Amino acid sequence: MNPPLPSLRLVWPALLAVATPILAQQTPPPAPKKPAPEKPPIVFVETDYELVDAFPGLKFEMPLGIATAPEDRGRLFVLEKTGRIHVVAGLDGATPEKKLFLDLTKPRDGELATESECGVLGLAFPPDHAKSGRCFVYYSLKIDGSLHQRVSRFQVLPDDPDRVDPASEQPLITQADEAGNHNGGDLQFGPDGYLYVSTGDGGSGNDKLDNGRFINKGFHAAILRIDVDRKPGSLPPNPHPAVNLGADGAALYTVPADNPFIGRDSHHGQPIDPQTVRTEIWATGLRNPWRIHFDPATGRLFAGDVGQNLYEEIDLIVAGGDYGWPHREGLHPFTLGPGGEQDPADFHPIAPIFEYPRVVGMSVTGGVVYHGERFPQHRGKYVFADYATGRVIALQEGGGELWSDETLAQEPGIAGIGLDPRDGEVLFANMAFGQVKRLQPKESKGNATPTN
Repeated sequence: MNPPLPSLRLVWPALLAVATPILAQQTPPPAPKKPAPEKPPIVFVETDYELVDAFPGLKFEMPLGIATAPEDRGRLFVLEKTGRIHVVAGLDGATPEKKLFLDLTKPRDGELATESECGVLGLAFPPDHAKSGRCFVYYSLKIDGSLHQRVSRFQVLPDDPDRVDPASEQPLITQADEAGNHNGGDLQFGPDGYLYVSTGDGGSGNDKLDNGRFINKGFHAAILRIDVDRKPGSLPPNPHPAVNLGADGAALYTVPADNPFIGRDSHHGQPIDPQTVRTEIWATGLRNPWRIHFDPATGRLFAGDVGQNLYEEIDLIVAGGDYGWPHREGLHPFTLGPGGEQDPADFHPIAPIFEYPRVVGMSVTGGVVYHGERFPQHRGKYVFADYATGRVIALQEGGGELWSDETLAQEPGIAGIGLDPRDGEVLFANMAFGQVKRLQPKESKGNATPTN
């Protein structure tokens, strides 16, 4: 078993050379005066597996995400940071084919932003996609020169389910953003049919913009849960400039009535007006949740949360959970944020199920729970990666609070992880190589169940 992993922070170099150290970390604010942590070198370790091209001949431009549609075994969707989403169609045939699904390089009301950690970041399909043709996209854009992060609804063309009609876009949330990093950006539909959205603290390092401590400021540092079907019983969101409105003056989504912060009149011991609370929030206190995943077997929600200076973490997200940022980094107190060294009143942070230090990795990419057939010894494990050092890690739940870990493979540049809809095998989007990859035992190892 390999040593436990270090914490990660998500950075977006234009191109990651495989053995090149990650970009320099952000320097802590001048007071208190402390030297910035040294940038550790990438250490390559012995592993039993390697990553190989899952679709030989298919190349992508900075791929950072993988998505699938419900009950669809024949298609896979690959997100490119630079503005396009492709569908790999014909998975059930001999030769899968890459086709353009959506081009967002020229948004109709702004300019696509791809600098820093911006770009096309998330894609999700609702349970009724085969009937409704809807999909939801998280992307970055500049409106009149100002950066925003947006969640929009789109429709596929009536006569072509492999192509989105760009004119069908309906923005739901358009949040002004003061920095290009810590955007979160993942979208997943839960087993309850609601859309879950990961959002970061807005960037600049050390929560300099002071978003992480609040549930009544903006769409930041949280997992959101919204009702895109506006079911009976759901509630309108509280007013906010980021909430897009329809022709009737109403928001284009509602808030499930059991969301945990509805009616909240205090947070961290401070009184707040319930009419200002972002009732969309399902869980708070997350720095930059980069990739979330529902385990289809248990319904549990996992998140990889990118750390600041010392630790990366994996969290199990629960309703109303506070995961500590900016007062905690992993299991440890964090004192360089706007809260300083004093924990707030009524502060009950939920500990991660796993953390790792900088010697293991510097930027976590959240993963998936494995239920495939090829590697039965890893069934039920949560498989994730570190973008910077490339470690692919499998976590296994044990008797204690922290899960045990094993490093399976290593390849820097993994920005997104998904599942092959044909067989449930894990797929990895490598932004540096421009490929979607899969696990394979090294020739000298015998870790896979033979397949015909």
